[in-house]
Amino acid sequence: MATAINSTSFNGETLEIIAFRLHDQEFCVKTTTIREIRGWAPSTPIPHAPADVIGVMNLRGSVIPIIDLAYKLGMKSTVANERSAIVVAEVHNMVIGMLVDRVSDILTIPSSQVQPVPEISASFDKSFSEGIIANEHGMICFLNLAKMFKGSDLEEMAA
Repeated sequence: MATAINSTSFNGETLEIIAFRLHDQEFCVKTTTIREIRGWAPSTPIPHAPADVIGVMNLRGSVIPIIDLAYKLGMKSTVANERSAIVVAEVHNMVIGMLVDRVSDILTIPSSQVQPVPEISASFDKSFSEGIIANEHGMICFLNLAKMFKGSDLEEMAA
């Protein structure tokens, strides 16, 4: 049964998602927010950057921030290696790169597969997630990049 999840309604449509791994967990985002996927390349650190900002990189003449997505989600920082990837997304009209352990798959799923995030406690903030997708390989947390990266946060990174 498709339900309204965190103010996003999926009405029997299909969703195209890109799935990726952070440590031993699977996450995904809508492909419509993704511009490209790049192999890992070192970024240039920025003094006094927020803790989740690894640095910046040059993307065809534009300097973009690179976010440690695991750290942003409250996990331990990702240690980049040759399998790591930078998922380049556009959020609130700003381009950002997100470090992930590896990209797993690009999937088309029925929206009815997206289940609501369970209530854990009154103080639990589930706004980063659109829901949970259960499949034969396990569960995938469906992230909401617009809610993860508020417009003001991105303006601070660009300043």
